[in-house]
Amino acid sequence: EKNPHMMSERLFNFAAGPACLPESVLLEAQKDFLNYKGCGRSVTELSHRSNIFEGILNDAKNLLKQLLNIPDNYSILFFQGGGHGQFAAVPLNLINRSPSKSADYIVTGGWSQKAVEEARKYGNVNIVCDTKDSKYTEIPPKESWKLNPDASYVYYCANETVYGVEFQEEFEAGDVPIVCDMSSNFLSRKVDVSKFGVIWAGAQKNSGISGVTVVIVRNDLLSYQMKETPTSLDYKVFKDNNSLLNTPPTFSIYIAQLVYQWLVSLGGIEGMEEINKKKSELIYQILDSGDFYKGGVKKPFRSRMNVVFRLPTEALEKQFISEAAERKMIELAGHRSVGGIRASLYNAMPMEGVECLAKFMREFQQKHSQ
Repeated sequence: EKNPHMMSERLFNFAAGPACLPESVLLEAQKDFLNYKGCGRSVTELSHRSNIFEGILNDAKNLLKQLLNIPDNYSILFFQGGGHGQFAAVPLNLINRSPSKSADYIVTGGWSQKAVEEARKYGNVNIVCDTKDSKYTEIPPKESWKLNPDASYVYYCANETVYGVEFQEEFEAGDVPIVCDMSSNFLSRKVDVSKFGVIWAGAQKNSGISGVTVVIVRNDLLSYQMKETPTSLDYKVFKDNNSLLNTPPTFSIYIAQLVYQWLVSLGGIEGMEEINKKKSELIYQILDSGDFYKGGVKKPFRSRMNVVFRLPTEALEKQFISEAAERKMIELAGHRSVGGIRASLYNAMPMEGVECLAKFMREFQQKHSQ
């Protein structure tokens, strides 16, 4: 009997995370699910202590190092616990670096605000800037930031998925290490890793599936953890154990490896960045063409990854989402905290899907502007 929930074709999935994956990655995983590379076991059945899995893990690290040109004085770690785990891990590992036991936080949306709330449990937090009053629609000029030269680190979120705000360039903070949550724009654009003390990214948005969080940490920052730091969040312990202290999220790491392979096969991040620019420009051009669609974020800070906008009424927004689904475009509702529409254009969203959305948006506007 046919399962009514089985689709005969794949949809364009604009979800903010867990998000769409490259079809070639899914097909490869499907092939390996029953019998991984002829070893007689599913990839999900591999022991994390086996040579086969350690090969997957080390290949993932090498591919990531290649993609981001990660210097030799950095370690690549794989954690469980997601973003909330890293909200705690960052201060637990770093807030003791300076005698001030204080950290600087740049707040440009809900995720950086959540990071602040967690960090306050472990030390002092200095708010460098907070854009809540502008409804998280901009990033203030650096001249207005209140940076503390004695801070243990400076923390920011590169791309806020809820409001669609993205840092378009990196910044300097003197001798203070910069910590960045890159979960939603990880591997979508070129990054100079050497400018950062720590980069971390939950995989489920732009580089894999839920269950694994990648941490890239400069090795001189591995000796400042608080004595209360749980072993499962200790950067140095994970570095010393090649992320194999306990059973890691083996399948999630395997999928990350496949995504990294896919990116390398496409020519790396440089080519992907150009594609991402074109995809987001297709939608922003429509937003800028009239008053029907309203994007709240100021132009210099618009996210390439999460295009957020409103329609004239909530009733029209519901109709937009419903009619889009009929055209095989799903997960276009904005975050539950803000409403509206959100189209997430991560690396794996094909240009075809974005062109389909752009065509629908023009037709919907024409139909309801009369």
